[in-house]
Amino acid sequence: MTTDTTSAPNFIRNQIREEIEAGRSGKIVTRFPPEPNGFLHIGHAKSICLNFGLAEHFGGDCHLRFDDTNPAKEEQAYIDAIKADVHWLGFEWAGPVRFASDYFDQLYAWAQHLVREGKAYVDDLSPDEIREYRGTLTEAGTPSPYRERRADENLDLLERMRTGEFAEGEKVLRAKIDMAAPNINLRDPILYRIRHASHHQTGDKWKIYPSYDFTHGQSDAIEGVTHSICTLEFEDHRPLYEWFLDNLPVPATPRQIEFARLNVNYTLTSKRKLKLLVDENIVDGWDDPRLPTISGMRRRGYTPASIRKFCEMIGVTRADGGLVDIAMLYHAIRADLEDNAPRAMAVLKPLKVVLSNVPEDFEEVYEVLGHPAREDMAVRKVPLTREIYIDRDDFMEEPPKKFFRLAPGKEVRLRNSYVIRCDEVVKDAAGEVSELHCSVDFDTLGKNPEGRKVKGVIHWVSAVHGVPMEVRLYDNLFLEEQPDKDRDADFLEHLNPESLVVVQAIGEPSLAAAEPESRFQFERVGYFCADRHASRDGKRVFNRTVGLKDGWAKVQKKEQSQNDNKG
Repeated sequence: MTTDTTSAPNFIRNQIREEIEAGRSGKIVTRFPPEPNGFLHIGHAKSICLNFGLAEHFGGDCHLRFDDTNPAKEEQAYIDAIKADVHWLGFEWAGPVRFASDYFDQLYAWAQHLVREGKAYVDDLSPDEIREYRGTLTEAGTPSPYRERRADENLDLLERMRTGEFAEGEKVLRAKIDMAAPNINLRDPILYRIRHASHHQTGDKWKIYPSYDFTHGQSDAIEGVTHSICTLEFEDHRPLYEWFLDNLPVPATPRQIEFARLNVNYTLTSKRKLKLLVDENIVDGWDDPRLPTISGMRRRGYTPASIRKFCEMIGVTRADGGLVDIAMLYHAIRADLEDNAPRAMAVLKPLKVVLSNVPEDFEEVYEVLGHPAREDMAVRKVPLTREIYIDRDDFMEEPPKKFFRLAPGKEVRLRNSYVIRCDEVVKDAAGEVSELHCSVDFDTLGKNPEGRKVKGVIHWVSAVHGVPMEVRLYDNLFLEEQPDKDRDADFLEHLNPESLVVVQAIGEPSLAAAEPESRFQFERVGYFCADRHASRDGKRVFNRTVGLKDGWAKVQKKEQSQNDNKG
Protein backbone atom coordinates (compact mmCIF):
# COMPACT_ATOMS: atom_id res chain seq x y z
CA MET A 1 0.00 0.00 0.00
CA THR A 2 1.39 3.39 -0.95
CA THR A 3 1.39 6.42 1.31
CA ASP A 4 -1.36 8.99 0.92
CA THR A 5 0.42 12.28 0.24
CA THR A 6 -2.48 14.43 -0.93
CA SER A 7 -4.63 16.64 1.25
CA ALA A 8 -7.54 16.66 -1.23
CA PRO A 9 -10.59 14.81 0.14
CA ASN A 10 -11.17 11.28 -1.13
CA PHE A 11 -13.86 9.58 0.94
CA ILE A 12 -13.71 6.36 -1.09
CA ARG A 13 -10.00 5.90 -0.46
CA ASN A 14 -10.55 6.54 3.25
CA GLN A 15 -13.46 4.10 3.31
CA ILE A 16 -11.50 1.33 1.61
CA ARG A 17 -8.57 1.89 3.97
CA GLU A 18 -10.90 1.43 6.94
CA GLU A 19 -12.30 -1.77 5.39
CA ILE A 20 -8.82 -3.20 4.93
CA GLU A 21 -7.71 -2.25 8.43
CA ALA A 22 -10.86 -3.88 9.85
CA GLY A 23 -10.26 -7.04 7.83
CA ARG A 24 -13.44 -6.64 5.75
CA SER A 25 -11.65 -6.35 2.41
CA GLY A 26 -8.98 -8.40 0.73
CA LYS A 27 -7.51 -7.58 -2.65
CA ILE A 28 -9.16 -4.50 -4.16
CA VAL A 29 -10.54 -4.83 -7.69
CA THR A 30 -12.06 -1.84 -9.47
CA ARG A 31 -13.11 -1.25 -13.07
CA PHE A 32 -13.49 1.55 -15.58
CA PRO A 33 -16.56 0.74 -17.75
CA PRO A 34 -16.94 3.28 -20.61
CA GLU A 35 -19.57 3.08 -23.32
CA PRO A 36 -17.84 3.00 -26.73
CA ASN A 37 -20.19 5.61 -28.20
CA GLY A 38 -17.88 8.62 -28.20
CA PHE A 39 -14.53 9.92 -27.01
CA LEU A 40 -13.67 10.25 -23.33
CA HIS A 41 -13.75 13.69 -21.69
CA ILE A 42 -12.46 15.37 -18.54
CA GLY A 43 -15.24 13.82 -16.45
CA HIS A 44 -14.10 10.37 -17.56
CA ALA A 45 -10.54 11.38 -16.69
CA LYS A 46 -11.65 11.86 -13.09
CA SER A 47 -13.23 8.38 -13.08
CA ILE A 48 -10.12 6.86 -14.69
CA CYS A 49 -7.83 8.46 -12.13
CA LEU A 50 -10.13 7.37 -9.31
CA ASN A 51 -10.57 3.73 -10.34
CA PHE A 52 -7.03 3.09 -11.50
CA GLY A 53 -5.65 5.26 -8.71
CA LEU A 54 -7.43 3.26 -6.00
CA ALA A 55 -6.13 0.01 -7.47
CA GLU A 56 -2.59 1.41 -7.55
CA HIS A 57 -2.88 2.85 -4.03
CA PHE A 58 -3.99 -0.41 -2.45
CA GLY A 59 -1.99 -2.81 -4.64
CA GLY A 60 -5.07 -4.15 -6.41
CA ASP A 61 -6.29 -4.44 -10.00
CA CYS A 62 -8.37 -2.22 -12.24
CA HIS A 63 -10.17 -3.67 -15.26
CA LEU A 64 -11.02 -1.88 -18.48
CA ARG A 65 -14.45 -3.13 -19.54
CA PHE A 66 -16.48 -1.66 -22.37
CA ASP A 67 -20.20 -1.40 -21.69
CA ASP A 68 -21.11 -2.39 -25.24
CA THR A 69 -24.85 -3.09 -24.92
CA ASN A 70 -26.07 -0.66 -27.59
CA PRO A 71 -24.49 -1.62 -30.93
CA ALA A 72 -26.40 1.03 -32.88
CA LYS A 73 -24.28 3.80 -31.31
CA GLU A 74 -20.96 2.01 -30.87
CA GLU A 75 -17.88 1.98 -33.09
CA GLN A 76 -14.47 0.33 -33.11
CA ALA A 77 -12.91 3.79 -33.52
CA TYR A 78 -14.28 4.77 -30.12
CA ILE A 79 -12.88 1.60 -28.54
CA ASP A 80 -9.43 2.29 -29.98
CA ALA A 81 -9.52 5.93 -28.85
CA ILE A 82 -10.57 5.02 -25.31
CA LYS A 83 -7.76 2.49 -24.94
CA ALA A 84 -5.28 5.06 -26.23
CA ASP A 85 -6.57 7.68 -23.75
CA VAL A 86 -6.23 5.37 -20.75
CA HIS A 87 -2.69 4.43 -21.78
CA TRP A 88 -1.76 8.05 -22.42
CA LEU A 89 -2.91 9.03 -18.93
CA GLY A 90 -0.36 6.54 -17.64
CA PHE A 91 -2.53 3.63 -16.55
CA GLU A 92 -2.43 -0.07 -17.39
CA TRP A 93 -5.46 -2.31 -16.91
CA ALA A 94 -5.19 -5.74 -15.37
CA GLY A 95 -5.56 -8.64 -17.78
CA PRO A 96 -7.11 -8.31 -21.23
CA VAL A 97 -9.51 -5.63 -22.37
CA ARG A 98 -12.96 -6.83 -21.35
CA PHE A 99 -16.37 -6.30 -22.93
CA ALA A 100 -19.83 -6.67 -21.43
CA SER A 101 -20.57 -8.64 -24.61
CA ASP A 102 -18.10 -11.29 -23.37
CA TYR A 103 -20.83 -12.19 -20.85
CA PHE A 104 -23.88 -12.15 -23.13
CA ASP A 105 -24.31 -15.93 -22.93
CA GLN A 106 -24.14 -15.90 -19.14
CA LEU A 107 -26.45 -12.91 -18.88
CA TYR A 108 -29.01 -14.63 -21.09
CA ALA A 109 -28.81 -17.77 -18.93
CA TRP A 110 -29.41 -15.62 -15.84
CA ALA A 111 -32.38 -13.97 -17.56
CA GLN A 112 -33.83 -17.42 -18.13
CA HIS A 113 -33.17 -18.18 -14.46
CA LEU A 114 -35.23 -15.16 -13.40
CA VAL A 115 -38.06 -16.25 -15.72
CA ARG A 116 -38.09 -19.77 -14.29
CA GLU A 117 -38.13 -18.31 -10.78
CA GLY A 118 -41.17 -16.18 -11.66
CA LYS A 119 -39.12 -12.99 -11.32
CA ALA A 120 -39.15 -11.88 -14.96
CA TYR A 121 -41.68 -11.86 -17.79
CA VAL A 122 -42.05 -10.95 -21.45
CA ASP A 123 -44.17 -7.83 -21.91
CA ASP A 124 -46.07 -6.89 -25.07
CA LEU A 125 -46.75 -3.29 -24.03
CA SER A 126 -45.34 -0.64 -26.36
CA PRO A 127 -42.58 1.68 -25.12
CA ASP A 128 -45.13 4.48 -24.65
CA GLU A 129 -47.48 2.19 -22.73
CA ILE A 130 -44.66 1.01 -20.48
CA ARG A 131 -43.86 4.61 -19.58
CA GLU A 132 -47.54 5.30 -18.91
CA TYR A 133 -48.00 2.19 -16.77
CA ARG A 134 -44.88 2.95 -14.74
CA GLY A 135 -46.57 5.82 -12.89
CA THR A 136 -44.97 8.95 -11.48
CA LEU A 137 -42.92 10.00 -8.48
CA THR A 138 -46.15 10.50 -6.53
CA GLU A 139 -48.36 7.78 -8.07
CA ALA A 140 -47.78 4.04 -8.07
CA GLY A 141 -47.41 2.20 -11.34
CA THR A 142 -49.97 -0.15 -12.88
CA PRO A 143 -49.05 -3.82 -13.45
CA SER A 144 -48.84 -4.88 -17.07
CA PRO A 145 -51.63 -7.20 -18.24
CA TYR A 146 -48.84 -9.60 -19.31
CA ARG A 147 -47.19 -9.64 -15.90
CA GLU A 148 -48.66 -12.99 -14.84
CA ARG A 149 -47.72 -15.03 -17.89
CA ARG A 150 -46.62 -18.57 -17.09
CA ALA A 151 -42.89 -19.24 -16.89
CA ASP A 152 -42.92 -21.73 -19.78
CA GLU A 153 -44.67 -19.22 -22.05
CA ASN A 154 -42.20 -16.49 -21.08
CA LEU A 155 -39.23 -18.78 -21.75
CA ASP A 156 -40.59 -19.62 -25.19
CA LEU A 157 -41.22 -15.97 -26.07
CA LEU A 158 -37.79 -14.94 -24.78
CA GLU A 159 -36.09 -17.54 -26.98
CA ARG A 160 -38.10 -16.41 -30.00
CA MET A 161 -37.08 -12.81 -29.22
CA ARG A 162 -33.45 -13.94 -29.19
CA THR A 163 -33.69 -15.61 -32.59
CA GLY A 164 -35.21 -12.52 -34.22
CA GLU A 165 -38.82 -13.64 -34.67
CA PHE A 166 -40.27 -10.33 -33.45
CA ALA A 167 -39.85 -6.74 -34.60
CA GLU A 168 -38.01 -4.11 -32.59
CA GLY A 169 -40.24 -2.67 -29.86
CA GLU A 170 -42.75 -5.51 -30.16
CA LYS A 171 -41.72 -7.19 -26.90
CA VAL A 172 -39.31 -6.68 -23.99
CA LEU A 173 -38.19 -8.77 -21.05
CA ARG A 174 -38.90 -7.14 -17.69
CA ALA A 175 -38.01 -8.01 -14.11
CA LYS A 176 -40.99 -8.59 -11.81
CA ILE A 177 -40.21 -6.53 -8.73
CA ASP A 178 -42.70 -3.96 -7.38
CA MET A 179 -44.87 -1.63 -9.48
CA ALA A 180 -45.68 0.40 -6.34
CA ALA A 181 -42.06 0.89 -5.24
CA PRO A 182 -41.20 4.51 -4.33
CA ASN A 183 -38.02 4.05 -6.39
CA ILE A 184 -39.22 3.99 -10.01
CA ASN A 185 -36.16 1.95 -11.02
CA LEU A 186 -37.72 -1.01 -9.19
CA ARG A 187 -41.03 -0.83 -11.10
CA ASP A 188 -40.40 -3.84 -13.30
CA PRO A 189 -37.34 -2.54 -15.16
CA ILE A 190 -36.54 -3.71 -18.69
CA LEU A 191 -33.86 -6.40 -18.94
CA TYR A 192 -33.78 -7.02 -22.70
CA ARG A 193 -34.86 -5.12 -25.81
CA ILE A 194 -35.11 -6.39 -29.37
CA ARG A 195 -32.51 -4.79 -31.63
CA HIS A 196 -31.85 -6.12 -35.12
CA ALA A 197 -28.35 -4.62 -35.19
CA SER A 198 -24.99 -6.18 -35.89
CA HIS A 199 -22.58 -5.94 -32.94
CA HIS A 200 -18.92 -4.98 -33.30
CA GLN A 201 -17.86 -7.91 -31.10
CA THR A 202 -20.54 -10.59 -31.52
CA GLY A 203 -21.65 -9.93 -35.10
CA ASP A 204 -25.22 -11.05 -35.84
CA LYS A 205 -25.45 -13.64 -33.08
CA TRP A 206 -27.90 -11.66 -30.96
CA LYS A 207 -31.21 -10.01 -31.82
CA ILE A 208 -31.77 -8.89 -28.23
CA TYR A 209 -29.45 -6.83 -26.08
CA PRO A 210 -29.41 -6.42 -22.28
CA SER A 211 -29.99 -3.10 -20.54
CA TYR A 212 -27.20 -1.32 -18.71
CA ASP A 213 -28.81 -2.03 -15.33
CA PHE A 214 -29.04 -5.75 -16.02
CA THR A 215 -25.51 -5.95 -17.39
CA HIS A 216 -23.44 -3.84 -15.07
CA GLY A 217 -23.66 -5.51 -11.67
CA GLN A 218 -23.47 -9.04 -13.04
CA SER A 219 -20.41 -8.15 -15.13
CA ASP A 220 -18.79 -6.79 -11.97
CA ALA A 221 -19.66 -10.02 -10.16
CA ILE A 222 -18.24 -12.23 -12.93
CA GLU A 223 -14.96 -10.30 -12.85
CA GLY A 224 -14.67 -10.32 -9.06
CA VAL A 225 -14.90 -6.54 -8.79
CA THR A 226 -14.98 -5.52 -5.13
CA HIS A 227 -15.91 -1.85 -5.49
CA SER A 228 -18.18 -0.62 -8.29
CA ILE A 229 -17.59 3.12 -8.31
CA CYS A 230 -19.93 5.40 -10.25
CA THR A 231 -21.32 8.93 -10.20
CA LEU A 232 -24.25 10.10 -8.08
CA GLU A 233 -26.87 9.83 -10.85
CA PHE A 234 -26.64 6.05 -10.33
CA GLU A 235 -27.45 6.23 -6.61
CA ASP A 236 -31.14 5.54 -7.29
CA HIS A 237 -30.09 2.53 -9.38
CA ARG A 238 -28.18 0.94 -6.50
CA PRO A 239 -31.24 -0.91 -5.07
CA LEU A 240 -31.75 -2.50 -8.50
CA TYR A 241 -28.03 -3.31 -8.77
CA GLU A 242 -28.32 -5.11 -5.44
CA TRP A 243 -31.65 -6.80 -6.31
CA PHE A 244 -30.06 -8.54 -9.28
CA LEU A 245 -27.09 -9.69 -7.20
CA ASP A 246 -29.43 -10.99 -4.51
CA ASN A 247 -31.69 -12.88 -6.93
CA LEU A 248 -29.09 -14.46 -9.22
CA PRO A 249 -26.47 -17.16 -8.53
CA VAL A 250 -23.58 -14.73 -9.05
CA PRO A 251 -20.04 -15.72 -7.97
CA ALA A 252 -19.37 -12.47 -6.03
CA THR A 253 -21.18 -9.49 -4.56
CA PRO A 254 -19.49 -6.22 -5.46
CA ARG A 255 -20.51 -3.02 -3.70
CA GLN A 256 -21.59 0.14 -5.53
CA ILE A 257 -20.28 3.47 -4.22
CA GLU A 258 -21.29 6.82 -5.72
CA PHE A 259 -19.32 10.07 -5.93
CA ALA A 260 -20.05 13.55 -7.24
CA ARG A 261 -19.41 13.97 -10.95
CA LEU A 262 -17.11 16.64 -12.32
CA ASN A 263 -18.60 19.78 -13.86
CA VAL A 264 -16.24 22.45 -15.20
CA ASN A 265 -17.42 25.93 -16.12
CA TYR A 266 -17.44 27.11 -19.75
CA THR A 267 -17.47 23.42 -20.71
CA LEU A 268 -19.87 20.70 -21.87
CA THR A 269 -19.41 17.02 -21.08
CA SER A 270 -22.59 15.63 -22.62
CA LYS A 271 -21.50 13.05 -25.20
CA ARG A 272 -24.60 13.78 -27.25
CA LYS A 273 -23.80 17.49 -27.41
CA LEU A 274 -20.12 16.91 -28.04
CA LYS A 275 -21.05 14.58 -30.89
CA LEU A 276 -23.32 17.29 -32.31
CA LEU A 277 -20.42 19.75 -32.31
CA VAL A 278 -18.32 17.19 -34.18
CA ASP A 279 -21.02 16.07 -36.63
CA GLU A 280 -21.97 19.66 -37.51
CA ASN A 281 -18.30 20.55 -38.12
CA ILE A 282 -18.46 23.27 -35.47
CA VAL A 283 -15.18 21.84 -34.19
CA ASP A 284 -12.37 19.97 -35.94
CA GLY A 285 -13.21 16.42 -34.85
CA TRP A 286 -13.23 14.75 -31.43
CA ASP A 287 -9.65 15.88 -30.78
CA ASP A 288 -10.30 19.56 -31.41
CA PRO A 289 -8.23 21.38 -28.74
CA ARG A 290 -11.30 23.37 -27.66
CA LEU A 291 -13.16 20.23 -26.59
CA PRO A 292 -12.84 18.78 -23.08
CA THR A 293 -12.09 15.36 -24.57
CA ILE A 294 -8.91 13.72 -23.38
CA SER A 295 -7.67 13.54 -26.98
CA GLY A 296 -8.53 17.23 -27.45
CA MET A 297 -6.65 18.22 -24.30
CA ARG A 298 -3.73 16.10 -25.43
CA ARG A 299 -3.64 17.86 -28.80
CA ARG A 300 -3.85 21.22 -27.05
CA GLY A 301 -0.72 20.39 -25.07
CA TYR A 302 -1.97 19.10 -21.74
CA THR A 303 0.23 16.49 -20.12
CA PRO A 304 -0.96 13.30 -18.44
CA ALA A 305 0.64 14.52 -15.20
CA SER A 306 -1.30 17.79 -15.30
CA ILE A 307 -4.66 16.07 -15.79
CA ARG A 308 -3.93 13.60 -13.01
CA LYS A 309 -2.87 16.50 -10.77
CA PHE A 310 -6.09 18.37 -11.56
CA CYS A 311 -8.17 15.30 -10.66
CA GLU A 312 -6.23 15.01 -7.40
CA MET A 313 -6.78 18.71 -6.61
CA ILE A 314 -10.57 18.55 -6.95
CA GLY A 315 -10.81 15.50 -4.72
CA VAL A 316 -13.58 12.89 -4.42
CA THR A 317 -16.69 13.63 -2.37
CA ARG A 318 -20.39 12.82 -2.36
CA ALA A 319 -21.35 16.47 -2.18
CA ASP A 320 -22.24 18.19 -5.42
CA GLY A 321 -19.66 20.93 -5.39
CA GLY A 322 -21.20 22.77 -8.33
CA LEU A 323 -18.91 24.05 -11.06
CA VAL A 324 -15.16 23.63 -10.85
CA ASP A 325 -13.35 26.72 -12.10
CA ILE A 326 -11.55 25.94 -15.36
CA ALA A 327 -8.77 28.19 -14.04
CA MET A 328 -7.85 25.30 -11.73
CA LEU A 329 -7.27 23.09 -14.77
CA TYR A 330 -5.19 25.84 -16.38
CA HIS A 331 -3.19 26.13 -13.16
CA ALA A 332 -2.38 22.40 -13.20
CA ILE A 333 -1.02 22.43 -16.75
CA ARG A 334 0.79 25.73 -16.29
CA ALA A 335 2.57 24.45 -13.18
CA ASP A 336 3.70 21.32 -15.03
CA LEU A 337 4.91 23.16 -18.11
CA GLU A 338 6.66 25.86 -16.07
CA ASP A 339 8.95 23.13 -14.73
CA ASN A 340 9.23 20.92 -17.80
CA ALA A 341 8.68 22.84 -21.04
CA PRO A 342 11.79 24.08 -22.88
CA ARG A 343 11.88 27.75 -23.79
CA ALA A 344 11.86 29.26 -27.26
CA MET A 345 11.19 32.65 -28.83
CA ALA A 346 8.33 33.17 -31.28
CA VAL A 347 6.83 36.35 -32.67
CA LEU A 348 3.07 36.18 -33.21
CA LYS A 349 2.62 39.67 -34.68
CA PRO A 350 5.81 40.22 -36.68
CA LEU A 351 7.19 43.73 -37.15
CA LYS A 352 10.48 43.97 -39.05
CA VAL A 353 13.42 45.67 -37.39
CA VAL A 354 16.56 46.58 -39.35
CA LEU A 355 19.70 46.94 -37.24
CA SER A 356 21.12 49.84 -39.25
CA ASN A 357 24.60 49.99 -37.72
CA VAL A 358 25.60 46.42 -38.61
CA PRO A 359 26.73 45.11 -42.02
CA GLU A 360 24.39 43.21 -44.37
CA ASP A 361 26.06 39.87 -43.63
CA PHE A 362 26.16 40.36 -39.86
CA GLU A 363 25.42 37.23 -37.84
CA GLU A 364 26.08 36.45 -34.20
CA VAL A 365 24.96 33.18 -32.65
CA TYR A 366 24.13 32.79 -28.95
CA GLU A 367 24.01 29.55 -27.02
CA VAL A 368 20.95 29.79 -24.79
CA LEU A 369 19.76 27.43 -22.06
CA GLY A 370 16.77 25.30 -23.04
CA HIS A 371 15.31 26.00 -19.58
CA PRO A 372 16.64 28.50 -17.03
CA ALA A 373 16.47 25.95 -14.20
CA ARG A 374 17.15 22.70 -16.08
CA GLU A 375 20.73 21.80 -16.91
CA ASP A 376 19.54 18.53 -18.41
CA MET A 377 17.82 20.30 -21.32
CA ALA A 378 19.75 20.88 -24.53
CA VAL A 379 21.27 24.27 -25.21
CA ARG A 380 19.77 25.96 -28.26
CA LYS A 381 21.46 28.24 -30.77
CA VAL A 382 19.82 31.61 -31.46
CA PRO A 383 21.25 33.69 -34.35
CA LEU A 384 21.10 37.49 -34.45
CA THR A 385 21.13 39.00 -37.95
CA ARG A 386 20.80 42.48 -39.44
CA GLU A 387 17.06 42.00 -39.95
CA ILE A 388 14.93 40.62 -37.13
CA TYR A 389 11.28 40.50 -36.16
CA ILE A 390 9.82 41.75 -32.92
CA ASP A 391 6.20 41.60 -31.78
CA ARG A 392 4.15 44.56 -32.99
CA ASP A 393 2.74 44.95 -29.45
CA ASP A 394 6.26 45.70 -28.21
CA PHE A 395 6.35 49.01 -30.11
CA MET A 396 4.31 52.20 -29.69
CA GLU A 397 4.79 55.50 -31.47
CA GLU A 398 3.29 57.46 -28.60
CA PRO A 399 3.79 55.31 -25.53
CA PRO A 400 2.23 55.96 -22.11
CA LYS A 401 4.48 56.79 -19.19
CA LYS A 402 5.11 53.23 -17.97
CA PHE A 403 5.56 51.60 -21.37
CA PHE A 404 9.03 50.06 -21.04
CA ARG A 405 9.27 48.54 -24.48
CA LEU A 406 10.33 50.06 -27.80
CA ALA A 407 9.35 53.58 -28.94
CA PRO A 408 10.94 56.30 -31.10
CA GLY A 409 14.21 57.37 -29.46
CA LYS A 410 13.78 54.78 -26.69
CA GLU A 411 15.91 51.74 -25.85
CA VAL A 412 15.08 48.15 -25.06
CA ARG A 413 17.09 44.97 -24.60
CA LEU A 414 16.73 42.07 -26.99
CA ARG A 415 16.44 38.96 -24.84
CA ASN A 416 19.84 37.21 -24.54
CA SER A 417 21.43 39.97 -26.67
CA TYR A 418 22.16 43.68 -26.95
CA VAL A 419 20.34 46.89 -26.12
CA ILE A 420 18.93 48.59 -29.23
CA ARG A 421 17.53 52.11 -29.80
CA CYS A 422 14.71 52.99 -32.22
CA ASP A 423 16.03 55.66 -34.58
CA GLU A 424 13.50 55.68 -37.44
CA VAL A 425 9.91 54.55 -38.05
CA VAL A 426 9.01 53.53 -41.61
CA LYS A 427 5.36 53.53 -42.69
CA ASP A 428 3.54 52.10 -45.70
CA ALA A 429 1.19 53.94 -48.08
CA ALA A 430 -1.70 53.45 -45.65
CA GLY A 431 0.21 55.09 -42.84
CA GLU A 432 0.80 51.83 -40.97
CA VAL A 433 4.17 51.14 -39.33
CA SER A 434 5.93 48.62 -41.59
CA GLU A 435 9.51 48.68 -40.37
CA LEU A 436 11.78 50.07 -37.66
CA HIS A 437 15.39 51.12 -38.05
CA CYS A 438 17.35 50.64 -34.86
CA SER A 439 20.96 50.87 -33.74
CA VAL A 440 22.81 48.37 -31.57
CA ASP A 441 24.84 49.29 -28.51
CA PHE A 442 27.62 46.70 -28.75
CA ASP A 443 28.85 47.42 -25.21
CA THR A 444 25.71 45.92 -23.64
CA LEU A 445 26.02 42.18 -24.23
CA GLY A 446 25.52 40.63 -20.80
CA LYS A 447 25.79 43.97 -19.02
CA ASN A 448 23.88 47.21 -18.49
CA PRO A 449 24.63 50.28 -20.60
CA GLU A 450 26.83 52.96 -19.07
CA GLY A 451 24.98 55.80 -17.34
CA ARG A 452 21.40 54.82 -18.15
CA LYS A 453 18.75 52.29 -17.18
CA VAL A 454 16.99 50.07 -19.71
CA LYS A 455 14.02 48.37 -18.06
CA GLY A 456 12.41 46.62 -21.01
CA VAL A 457 13.38 43.21 -22.43
CA ILE A 458 11.62 41.91 -25.55
CA HIS A 459 11.78 38.68 -27.55
CA TRP A 460 12.77 38.56 -31.20
CA VAL A 461 13.55 36.20 -34.09
CA SER A 462 16.05 36.43 -36.93
CA ALA A 463 14.32 37.30 -40.22
CA VAL A 464 16.81 35.15 -42.14
CA HIS A 465 16.71 32.03 -39.96
CA GLY A 466 13.22 32.28 -38.51
CA VAL A 467 10.74 29.42 -38.99
CA PRO A 468 7.35 30.33 -40.53
CA MET A 469 4.58 28.97 -38.31
CA GLU A 470 0.83 28.84 -38.04
CA VAL A 471 -0.15 29.50 -34.45
CA ARG A 472 -3.63 28.66 -33.22
CA LEU A 473 -4.78 30.67 -30.24
CA TYR A 474 -7.43 28.65 -28.43
CA ASP A 475 -9.86 30.01 -25.85
CA ASN A 476 -12.99 28.67 -24.11
CA LEU A 477 -15.49 27.29 -26.62
CA PHE A 478 -18.41 28.90 -24.77
CA LEU A 479 -19.00 32.37 -23.37
CA GLU A 480 -21.43 31.20 -20.67
CA GLU A 481 -20.29 29.45 -17.50
CA GLN A 482 -23.04 26.84 -17.94
CA PRO A 483 -23.84 26.81 -21.65
CA ASP A 484 -26.59 24.19 -21.27
CA LYS A 485 -28.09 25.42 -17.99
CA ASP A 486 -31.24 26.76 -19.66
CA ARG A 487 -32.91 23.72 -21.20
CA ASP A 488 -35.23 25.87 -23.27
CA ALA A 489 -32.30 27.61 -24.99
CA ASP A 490 -29.96 26.26 -27.63
CA PHE A 491 -26.51 25.79 -26.12
CA LEU A 492 -25.01 26.68 -29.51
CA GLU A 493 -26.14 30.26 -28.93
CA HIS A 494 -23.34 30.57 -26.38
CA LEU A 495 -20.47 29.64 -28.69
CA ASN A 496 -17.45 31.91 -28.44
CA PRO A 497 -16.73 33.32 -31.93
CA GLU A 498 -13.11 33.85 -30.91
CA SER A 499 -12.52 30.40 -29.43
CA LEU A 500 -9.96 29.93 -32.22
CA VAL A 501 -7.84 32.71 -33.70
CA VAL A 502 -5.19 31.73 -36.25
CA VAL A 503 -2.10 33.89 -36.76
CA GLN A 504 0.89 33.58 -39.06
CA ALA A 505 3.97 33.78 -36.88
CA ILE A 506 7.71 33.24 -37.00
CA GLY A 507 9.78 31.25 -34.52
CA GLU A 508 13.41 30.75 -33.68
CA PRO A 509 15.29 28.07 -35.68
CA SER A 510 15.15 25.42 -32.92
CA LEU A 511 11.38 25.10 -33.45
CA ALA A 512 11.91 23.63 -36.92
CA ALA A 513 12.85 20.33 -35.26
CA ALA A 514 9.89 20.27 -32.85
CA GLU A 515 8.37 16.78 -32.64
CA PRO A 516 4.57 16.41 -32.74
CA GLU A 517 3.08 16.99 -29.28
CA SER A 518 6.31 18.55 -27.97
CA ARG A 519 5.57 21.47 -25.69
CA PHE A 520 7.30 24.83 -25.29
CA GLN A 521 7.07 28.05 -23.42
CA PHE A 522 7.18 30.80 -26.02
CA GLU A 523 8.91 33.40 -23.88
CA ARG A 524 6.65 36.28 -22.81
CA VAL A 525 3.76 34.74 -24.77
CA GLY A 526 2.50 31.46 -23.29
CA TYR A 527 2.73 27.68 -23.50
CA PHE A 528 2.34 25.98 -26.88
CA CYS A 529 2.29 22.50 -28.34
CA ALA A 530 3.39 21.29 -31.77
CA ASP A 531 0.22 19.96 -33.40
CA ARG A 532 0.25 16.20 -33.79
CA HIS A 533 -1.23 16.36 -37.28
CA ALA A 534 0.66 17.32 -40.43
CA SER A 535 1.93 20.85 -40.98
CA ARG A 536 -0.20 23.24 -43.01
CA ASP A 537 1.15 24.62 -46.32
CA GLY A 538 4.66 23.64 -45.28
CA LYS A 539 4.45 25.58 -42.00
CA ARG A 540 4.77 24.13 -38.56
CA VAL A 541 1.55 24.36 -36.56
CA PHE A 542 1.54 25.20 -32.85
CA ASN A 543 -1.48 25.20 -30.56
CA ARG A 544 -1.69 27.50 -27.55
CA THR A 545 -2.14 25.42 -24.44
CA VAL A 546 -2.47 28.19 -21.88
CA GLY A 547 -1.21 31.70 -21.23
CA LEU A 548 1.49 32.68 -18.76
CA LYS A 549 -0.72 34.41 -16.19
CA ASP A 550 -2.08 32.13 -13.48
CA GLY A 551 -5.49 33.41 -12.41
CA TRP A 552 -6.13 30.44 -10.14
CA ALA A 553 -2.88 30.87 -8.20
CA LYS A 554 -3.70 34.56 -7.73
CA VAL A 555 -7.14 33.71 -6.32
CA GLN A 556 -5.67 31.08 -4.01
CA LYS A 557 -3.02 33.50 -2.74
CA LYS A 558 -5.69 36.13 -2.03
CA GLU A 559 -7.88 33.61 -0.16
CA GLN A 560 -4.89 32.42 1.87
CA SER A 561 -4.03 36.01 2.78
CA GLN A 562 -7.63 36.65 3.89
CA ASN A 563 -7.61 33.48 6.01
CA ASP A 564 -4.31 34.47 7.60
CA ASN A 565 -5.71 37.90 8.47
CA LYS A 566 -8.80 36.29 10.05
CA GLY A 567 -6.54 34.10 12.11
